Amino acid sequence: MAVDLLLGLQWGDEGKGKIVDVLTKDYDIIARFQGGPNAGHTLEFDGIKHVLHTIPSGIFHDNAMNVIGNGVVIDPVIFKRELDNLKKFEGLDYKSKLIISRKAHLILPTHRLLDAASEASKGKAKIGSTLKGIGPTYMDKTGRNGIRVGDLELADWKERYTTLRDKHLTMIDYYDAKIEFDLAELETEFFAAITVLKSLTFIDSEEYLYQAQKSGKTILAEGAQGSLLDIDFGTYPYVTSSNTTAAGACTGLGVAPNQIGEVFGIFKAYTTRVGSGPFPTELFDEDGETMGRVGNEFGATTGRPRRCGWLDLVALKYAVRVNGVTQLMMMKGDVLSGFKSLKICTAYKYKGQEIDHLPYNIEPENVEVVYTEMAGWSEDLTGMTEASQLPKELNDYIDYLEKELETPIKIVSVGPDRTQTIHR
Repeated sequence: MAVDLLLGLQWGDEGKGKIVDVLTKDYDIIARFQGGPNAGHTLEFDGIKHVLHTIPSGIFHDNAMNVIGNGVVIDPVIFKRELDNLKKFEGLDYKSKLIISRKAHLILPTHRLLDAASEASKGKAKIGSTLKGIGPTYMDKTGRNGIRVGDLELADWKERYTTLRDKHLTMIDYYDAKIEFDLAELETEFFAAITVLKSLTFIDSEEYLYQAQKSGKTILAEGAQGSLLDIDFGTYPYVTSSNTTAAGACTGLGVAPNQIGEVFGIFKAYTTRVGSGPFPTELFDEDGETMGRVGNEFGATTGRPRRCGWLDLVALKYAVRVNGVTQLMMMKGDVLSGFKSLKICTAYKYKGQEIDHLPYNIEPENVEVVYTEMAGWSEDLTGMTEASQLPKELNDYIDYLEKELETPIKIVSVGPDRTQTIHR
């Protein structure tokens, strides 16, 4: 059986958690393949909002096993809080349906301190880190210093911890960023969380997934963040520290490239971004304010307000091509209700030339946006349940995007609840 992928095509926050939750009924396994607690996957059902950071978004369904893959970095403290929140749900036995790759790396308390010290030292050049220790943990991973989940099964794992912690403390002193912390308190919380983590099942995830495929089980790989935050193909250096594109699923789960099936790409009907970095279609007017207010555009992990702007078709085409997207899902179509007209970025003026591909540098001094304008719609979409109910102007918008992206839009989301999902 092929492994299907689901990933974001913009700067994250596209609504991946909701769609994984909607699709989980069709899969036996949901496997998260990269990122860490910098992700905030929001699910809403039965009138209650749930935010997951590390745990795969299939956890609320009885039919699916949930795998945290080797490409993920885990903060035991945040992970414990997530598990504590799951205890509120009567009948949800997460220990029987949540398993963790031994090759996943651990975020230590000093990784978070390093993140804060590094960001503070940059002044105005800050990249907008979530300060969750993600970057320093991936640095230790590639520097071959990291501590992995499987190390917790070794007798000397605390010695390994102490060695790495002491190295981090020396590095923090180097930054001279004057951050305040109580290491003893942080470590008490950390080791208590490690005890909880060790109560779960650790697996050799690449073997587990291979055998699952061999036995005919269906698998959905869940990505975090978005394609424009990919460490290689995103708007570097304002990116995350992992491969958020489709290729990241292969390295983050141990799945062979020829085993990838459908690639589901999720995008908003407009564009948002959290933190620093270039954003060609960003709006600083009433339209941008309306998008943020109606769309409740605040980071699920950080609470920071998201920057809002019109849909950037140049960047979206780029993400579709890099990922090999086979099906698209358009989120938050309901947020655009009430705009008399909509703009779509269809090209850039880059260094005096009009182009329709994403160039090396999209900083404001290099890029001027070329817009195409379309009629908006006024209808409230949130109560609609069938594609036939969608207003003509929205269908025109969708048809235009499908033609330009050469990829079908199979799902249109008209609200945050799992029931507010229209299949086309």
